[in-house]
Amino acid sequence: MSTEPRSATANAGANIALIKYWGVRDSALNIPLNDSVSFTLDTTRTTTTVTFDPALPADELVIGGKPATPAATERASRHLDILRNMAGLTWRARIVSENTFPMGAGIASSASAFAALTVAAAAALGLSLDTRTLSRIARRGSGSAARSIEGGFVWWHAGQDDASSFAEQIAPPDHWDLYDVVAVVEESEKKVSSAQGHLLAKTSPFLETRLSLVQNALPNVRQAILDRDLATLGPLIETDALAMHFVMMSSHPRLYYWTGATLEILQAVEKWRNDGLPVWFTIDAGPNVHLICEAKHHQALVAAVRALPVVRDLIIARPGPGAFLL
Repeated sequence: MSTEPRSATANAGANIALIKYWGVRDSALNIPLNDSVSFTLDTTRTTTTVTFDPALPADELVIGGKPATPAATERASRHLDILRNMAGLTWRARIVSENTFPMGAGIASSASAFAALTVAAAAALGLSLDTRTLSRIARRGSGSAARSIEGGFVWWHAGQDDASSFAEQIAPPDHWDLYDVVAVVEESEKKVSSAQGHLLAKTSPFLETRLSLVQNALPNVRQAILDRDLATLGPLIETDALAMHFVMMSSHPRLYYWTGATLEILQAVEKWRNDGLPVWFTIDAGPNVHLICEAKHHQALVAAVRALPVVRDLIIARPGPGAFLL
């Protein structure tokens, strides 16, 4: 067997969940409590190069040109072990990753990171895997990474075990020209990670109520996407985001991801809609607000968001491709 280093580079997008998951049935395998629906984004991307080298004594991780923390490196190393075991190779790897957006602020950076890592590592190891298998493996690193393997509009089947928990595409990126205008109010990494937060979901007295709401909403969300019906989709995604945050706020200990700026934007959305601008919000596990509108309204929305003093930056994205090799 050749001892030459083996390398590959992949690119993957973050995704914005329209129906979210919060809480896991199996924390080791990241099996969620409920199905979820998202679309993969075209501009919030992670590019990752994985090089397996027999000369390396340990795995190395560089993010944004800086060595990662030991905890982040260990997490990536455990993920590579899944693929190394599949390939029958024990070589350590150097991982170099770059993001186009802030990490850890509720914009699904772990989703794009582990989707890109999975695709790059599999290719470098010579593994030929279909998207369902890649989705299942990416899920092991970060639950929402299962969705970032696919492009466009995506459904993640929660499943009951490793084999049945995977994501698949509902519609391609060009099916619906939606915009996700992210109002960034905080760029620092959140104090409580999503991985930690998921473990607290079962302590909330409102968890079962939210799961019931999700089950009722899922088929309607799917149909609204297929029909390109934002008037139906919008209220469903807002209710789901609020219900998820109610679960967070009522867990033990409580999780408050919102800031005053978050609430100010939610109030602005109500005003904009009353003034005739059809925009709807959703919020992941962080303070930043994702504002969803159709293409014909995105310029008016961007102007309205820029006028808010609490907004530090804007990220503008549309439905984009899944993870791919460069």
